[in-house]
Amino acid sequence: MLSVNIITVGKLKEKFLSEAVKEYSKRLSAFCKLNIIELDETKLSEKASDTEIANALKSESEKILAKVSKDAFVIAMCIEGKMYSSEEFSKLFDKVSVEGKSRVDIIIGSSFGLSDEVKKRADLRLSVSPMTFPHQLFRVMLLEQVYRAFQISAGGKYHK
Repeated sequence: MLSVNIITVGKLKEKFLSEAVKEYSKRLSAFCKLNIIELDETKLSEKASDTEIANALKSESEKILAKVSKDAFVIAMCIEGKMYSSEEFSKLFDKVSVEGKSRVDIIIGSSFGLSDEVKKRADLRLSVSPMTFPHQLFRVMLLEQVYRAFQISAGGKYHK
């Protein structure tokens, strides 16, 4: 069974979002071994300088890369990434499995994004939209799309 690890900077604070994550985690248990790894976000001042932001990204990247498996297929969620349809995302999971990978690590950065080091480690840079979404809400959206991808592969009715 494929392992899907969501490596995310920051913790969920809203109960309704936590409940949605629990629901999709339960649904995904039929298709994969899901693990959500929450890393502490670097606290910055209200008017952080570019240097402070760069240092925070470096610190966060070290934490992220320590959690990424060397043999995983790594997806970095970033605005400059390629956009996939739900069907293409489903085919990506199929392709990863056929190529013998047993683990997919999907990385969600902080509100300042991801460092270049993390992006370089990624096998795929993925964007879901040119719009900006709250990171906590995006985690739910991502889990829904992962669930949809597995449903499409299984020929389920969920996507229809």
